[in-house]
Amino acid sequence: MLKKYSSLFAIVLLTLFSCAGFAVTSPNKHIIIYVWDGLRPDSVTQQTTPNLYKFMRQGVQFTDQHSSYPTFTMMNAASFATGDFAGKTGFFGNTLWDNKVQGNDAWNKPIDFQQPVFTEDYKVLQDLDSDELILVQTLFHAAQQAGMTTAAVGKSGPAFLQDYKQAGIVFDEMHAYPLSFAKQLQADAYALPKLTPNAFPAGELSLATNNGNPTGAGVTVYMQDGVTADPTDASGSPYSKANEYMMQVYLNEILPKDNPQLSVIWMRNPDTTEHAYGPGTADYLAALASNDKMLGQLQAKLKTLGLLNSTDIIIVSDHAHSHVSGPVSQYPLRTVQNGNVGQLDPNGYSVSGVIRTAPLLDAAGFHAYDGEGCRYNPVLSGIKADGNNLYPTLTDKDGSACGEAGQAYTTPAYWVPQKLPRDAIIIAQNGGSEYFYIPSHNKKLVTKVTRFLQSHTQYGPVFIDDKYYQNIAGTLPMSAVNIMNPLGRSPDIIVSFNYDVQTKINGLPGIEFSDLANSRGMHGTFSPIDVHNFLAASGPDFREQYRDQLPSGNVDVAPTIAYLLQLNLPNTDGRVLREALQGNTETVYKVKAVAIQPIKRAVDLQMLDSLNQVVLQKTTYTILLQTKQLTDNQGHAYTYFDFAKAVRN
Repeated sequence: MLKKYSSLFAIVLLTLFSCAGFAVTSPNKHIIIYVWDGLRPDSVTQQTTPNLYKFMRQGVQFTDQHSSYPTFTMMNAASFATGDFAGKTGFFGNTLWDNKVQGNDAWNKPIDFQQPVFTEDYKVLQDLDSDELILVQTLFHAAQQAGMTTAAVGKSGPAFLQDYKQAGIVFDEMHAYPLSFAKQLQADAYALPKLTPNAFPAGELSLATNNGNPTGAGVTVYMQDGVTADPTDASGSPYSKANEYMMQVYLNEILPKDNPQLSVIWMRNPDTTEHAYGPGTADYLAALASNDKMLGQLQAKLKTLGLLNSTDIIIVSDHAHSHVSGPVSQYPLRTVQNGNVGQLDPNGYSVSGVIRTAPLLDAAGFHAYDGEGCRYNPVLSGIKADGNNLYPTLTDKDGSACGEAGQAYTTPAYWVPQKLPRDAIIIAQNGGSEYFYIPSHNKKLVTKVTRFLQSHTQYGPVFIDDKYYQNIAGTLPMSAVNIMNPLGRSPDIIVSFNYDVQTKINGLPGIEFSDLANSRGMHGTFSPIDVHNFLAASGPDFREQYRDQLPSGNVDVAPTIAYLLQLNLPNTDGRVLREALQGNTETVYKVKAVAIQPIKRAVDLQMLDSLNQVVLQKTTYTILLQTKQLTDNQGHAYTYFDFAKAVRN
């Protein structure tokens, strides 16, 4: 079966190696990519986001848009940067494990790379670049080679990744670069991101005494336990003020004075607000309103500067977003009143869905580590229908468990030891999906871990390194979803958590398990809700009042921009979205749906649910991967991944 898949995807990749022709473009053209991190398409309405609603109806609305799997921010930041999937970029953030690297973070503190590392930090990305962070050409680099000015603004991590070599202007939550730009802002009485001095040699830059922390987060309102966000809060998004500050710097300093031809503005909202409070909540709606207000300000500024008619604006989300919850039949929704969990309420809030794999593997006899200390997750680790907690709260009486006497916890620490046992398993927790690194690459151990995941219903589809594929039934190789890296950067196993697209919370459908503590909203799975993100475009190069019903993806954004700017970005996984452009009359497409499954099912599995109860004996496990294959009239073929799910019988 592996040979069949290798041949299929080799054919697909070979057809992508034909470089697109270039458009005739004015040297005064500007392109702005405005990323609304975590935006769900079903949240865009005339009432909630009037500017965005008008924008997409005036220009092109892409109705079958796809995030790259795993549906994490940094994975998709790499797709926006390159037009490629992780198999080619070799980049596997948000959280990954690479213990060969050394370095500091943005606070200039040493990082223990023996633990899995979170990559939304520009210095972490620079540390990882000691081993070539991204293996292919980037859009920003191509623009800079062509003599264009670029600007990357916004959320630390994904904005910086667009220009991780820092050859243009970078203004993110952690720093302003280059030094001349940072000093320009100071001269114009703008405060700098608090950590900016750490980006330069000691003594080159100091902050004004009244600088403050203009890109820092506001206050999250918690329940009485002090760690779980209160979903009933209506004080607004904690991130709007910082986002609006960065947009003002872009509009008043970068755009008029530096005149970038290519800009990425990546705003943290609504994503981080969703993580805390959940989709559909009052604070989520406030986050949308803030982003929508900034869109109106951007359009007004472009008009004032005389740039509106020469600027293409692309508004996109990196992924969509789901609620964190286990099955409501086992963990019914409840009221939240005065910061406490209340009675059962079918219209209430989730009290479950956060799981931690390391202790589950540990209990099954594996040596598993996730690089996290004691975790205190009193609500979302699960409150059962009878009112009892799935994980009781424990107390570290003498500091031996968590390092601090008196600390409350629900699961103990699983730090990665400096000397790994031969059967070690390293888990990089990424929210809706997890990476499993097996340093020994022992096939028997990989098989055992895979069967463990297949046997627990909180886990969904499992993808494995191609070299194991013939030995393990019921899974698909990573090459089937374009995440197999031939240089060995792929984890040994990638698993999506299970999900349910029907259950609604706060009026919005979609729940899933997550491995990040105390989060009410999450993404990263292969759920069709997480996968189908938002994309719209408007400007002189795009058609007007057009609904593009062909499949599109985040990997298509960079090739389309390269085409419009006459840049050389060859051999991308994505395509030029020609059907959405003005004057397109030549390209014709055919689309067909293709369902992919392993030939062999995994058999003789004892299936357990998240309550650790046996639900099926001697059952089977397989995967259904639903795709669309698009072919143009020149024979180029592209694959879009709609969803993947586990099938247990």
